[in-house]
Amino acid sequence: MPARPPHRGLRHLALHVRAFDAMKRFYTQVLGFAVEWEPDADNVYLTSGADNLALHRGPSDGDPAERAVGGALDHLGLVVRSASDVDAWADYLAAQGIALDAPPRTHRDGARSLYVSDPDGNRVQIIHHPPISGG
Repeated sequence: MPARPPHRGLRHLALHVRAFDAMKRFYTQVLGFAVEWEPDADNVYLTSGADNLALHRGPSDGDPAERAVGGALDHLGLVVRSASDVDAWADYLAAQGIALDAPPRTHRDGARSLYVSDPDGNRVQIIHHPPISGG
């Protein structure tokens, strides 16, 4: 059985947000996060330099039925030092009998990650994100 690979802790959080523009302004102008990447009008990735906060446009405030589906948390991310560490985690999780929600893949921005769910159903992303992985 493979040994558990290391990680650098919780440095990434992704939220579904209703007031997308207001949330972006709050985190950048009030709390001082910088925009790291904005691939489209519905997604922005912010950083304080040591972390990554993703804001994903969710349902608007208008429809209570839409708001009731799911929660604000999209996923939390455990940062690893290298892209190969993501693959090592995939092997380790498989050896533990834990099914992946999404296998390792490389993203448009060069990050590499996989997804797995904890026992309560929260999605956990194991991610190599070059600006904050430190490796």
